[in-house]
Amino acid sequence: MKKPLYLQIADNIKEKINNSEFKPGDAIYSEHELCKKYGTSRATVRRGLSLLANEGYIYVVHGKGHFVKEPDYNTYTLHYSEMENLFNSVDNTKLLEVNIILPDSKLIDIFKIGKKKKIIMIRRLFFIDDEPVAYDKKYMLYVKGIPIVEKEIRYATFPEMVARVVKNTTLFNIKKNLMIYAQMPDEETKKHLIIDDDLCLMTVQQTLSNKNGKIIGLGETHFRADYCKLYAESEFADNNNSGGQPQGVW
Repeated sequence: MKKPLYLQIADNIKEKINNSEFKPGDAIYSEHELCKKYGTSRATVRRGLSLLANEGYIYVVHGKGHFVKEPDYNTYTLHYSEMENLFNSVDNTKLLEVNIILPDSKLIDIFKIGKKKKIIMIRRLFFIDDEPVAYDKKYMLYVKGIPIVEKEIRYATFPEMVARVVKNTTLFNIKKNLMIYAQMPDEETKKHLIIDDDLCLMTVQQTLSNKNGKIIGLGETHFRADYCKLYAESEFADNNNSGGQPQGVW
């Protein structure tokens, strides 16, 4: 099936950029030149140029034209999934606890709530080949009247849990942030993961916000270091590679 013309325009300019025919800072073809070259309208040309701009290939200087953008060498995309990734896949989970609690000082500060506002706490263990590999804790704002169903959260991802529990929230309007860091385990985590003091953890902290920027979910997943790796790809490699999708942690 033949590609739409605006995609052909974008692909042809990408190819010239990738082959260094256009270098960072160079002006590319004008809209008039592209209309003439492809025998099409300005609307079609602008759609192709907009796609290139959104993907980070070019930028516009009003009154002067479109120019090749300097690649951002420090930006990578990490595809994170708690359950499945490039290196390992969780094959079993154990639900340790689902409870409604009053927040401690840490949760009060993160959620910006009063000390009497209730929080849902969920604790799980993730297993690979019967070995506990991750200890998972999740916190969400409690909404009265919405049931918490064990079978729905045992294998659910964190955004799925929050979208199920928090009012006026869908997977499409949740903003997600990750913080990844190393830490030594506390006694609770050592007990669940059956590890000693010498084994460091890779902790992934997730914060989920609604469309107004209010934090509605906090997650902390502590992975055993001997099961943990990080993998990410640069934006431009991702745009030009039709191979498998890179996966995230472990």
